[in-house]
Amino acid sequence: MAAGTPRVGIFVIGAQKAGTTSLYGYLRQHPGLAAARVKETHFFDDESLDWADPPYDRLHAWFDPAPAATQYFEATPITIFWPPALARIRRYNPAARLILLLRDPIERAYSHWAMEYRRGAEALPFAEAIRAGRYRLPPHAPLAPAWREFSYVERGLYADQVRRALALFPQRQLLCLDTAALRADHAGSLARISDFLGLPPFPPLAPRLDHSAPPGPGLTPADTAWLREIFAPDVRALAALTGLQLDDWLTLRSA
Repeated sequence: MAAGTPRVGIFVIGAQKAGTTSLYGYLRQHPGLAAARVKETHFFDDESLDWADPPYDRLHAWFDPAPAATQYFEATPITIFWPPALARIRRYNPAARLILLLRDPIERAYSHWAMEYRRGAEALPFAEAIRAGRYRLPPHAPLAPAWREFSYVERGLYADQVRRALALFPQRQLLCLDTAALRADHAGSLARISDFLGLPPFPPLAPRLDHSAPPGPGLTPADTAWLREIFAPDVRALAALTGLQLDDWLTLRSA
């Protein structure tokens, strides 16, 4: 990104394991958008930076020069969850537009655990990780590294995260989409996104493969019931906040 060009104006802010890689792939194919060279810059959740004087050149270094009318975007899915990240984006660009993909929180929790287990970061079985394993998250240290790895339940409590976003940005700058809708009708979802961004329609695009782990043998009926009880009030609050129809998250499930 050359000096003097517009700042990054579009952020895919989450949620983790909710289809953001597919969305990033779709957005890259719109001629009016320019992506960071990596999907996740992790700039606004980087606690090693001096946030009294942010080095925005580090963010801009991820972008190649593009035509003047092009809008720049990046997609770091921890953004919605990391407490100071959205305030940092607002300071950087208060006119930024935010896209948030929201996945059934029970499926999201299992997919998150499966990723950490494959990486070797998680040794606990899923059943223990979502119960006693939550002790690893220090409540008085919300920026501790454990919150990046073991927040299987907490990341799926979306309502407060959306409230934090809406306290910083007007609702017209936040687009919330259900991951299931992106899978079932990617063309319709992309039309919503282009309208939200003020862009011409996307070119015809084939559906992208979903690489997020589906519920599997490790997700038992007992785990599902445990998580449903935790998530149910939050899902209802989220539906009221966003207008999304989320009944399937709590009623249509086989384990």
